[in-house]
Formats: sequence, structure tokens, C-alpha cells
Amino acid sequence: MRPSVRPPALTAHPRGVRAVAAVAAVVTVAAGLAVRSGADGAFAKYAGSALYTVLLCALVAFCAPRARPVAVAVTALGLSWAVEFAQLTGVPAQWSAHSAAARLVFGSTFNAPDLFWYAVGAAAAWAVHTGARRRAASAAGRAPGGVPGDAVPR
Repeated sequence: MRPSVRPPALTAHPRGVRAVAAVAAVVTVAAGLAVRSGADGAFAKYAGSALYTVLLCALVAFCAPRARPVAVAVTALGLSWAVEFAQLTGVPAQWSAHSAAARLVFGSTFNAPDLFWYAVGAAAAWAVHTGARRRAASAAGRAPGGVPGDAVPR
């Protein structure tokens, strides 16, 4: 069996991917702070949950710049869910009582609807990441999964 070969346009330039991921993380944090200061109620809570996972996607992409978008999204979703389920233990609540940073990162109280909104954030980040990779492949003159000179599907 032949090992899978990933096209250079999709795996090259990890520094570029890291730069984009870092900018995405900063923009996501800014969006989260804007939602927190400008909205309230269910919208603010669930937008914050989705943005939490989007931020984790950016951080995973930063740490693993050659990872496929689906792997980035699934990893971030798994981390989000792990943190949410950890709230059932009470440990994050203890940490949150002593630190505002811990409260932002780990939360304090389990909320089942957050699990859905984390998936929404992962799906949104996956769509953006996939689109960005396709645009990069198109700009490099190759189809995703193809070789130089292949037609780029529209």
C-alpha cells in the first residue's frame, strides 16, 4: 500500500499557517470580548461557547500547522468537551474561585447546551480553515489533492 501523499500547496509554509492562526486567535479573542461587553443573555453565552472552540481551533492550527482542517476541528471540539465535562467534577469551579483567568479558560458550571455550541464553533472554524486551504491551493495554481497545473475546481 502506498502512503498518502499530501500536496505541497496544502502542507508548505508552516510559518505562514502559524501567522494566520495567530491572527485568527487574536481576532477570536477580540470578538469574544466584544460579545461579552456588548451583548448579554443567551446570545452572549452561546456565542462565547462557539468562539471558545474557534479559539481552540486557531491554537491547534498554530501548534500543528500541517494538520488537516477536520483534525484541527475535531481536536478542538474534543478539548472543549473535555473541559465542559471536567466541570462536573467541581475542580474548575475551585480554580475559577481563585482566578479570573481560570474562570475564562475552564468555566465553573456544567451546561449541556454548551456541548452543541462548541460543535457549532468547530464546524465554523472547519469551514473557514477548509476554505482558506482551498484558496491557498488555488493561488498556488493547483487543485487541492492535485498536482501543479491541474485545473482548480470552482
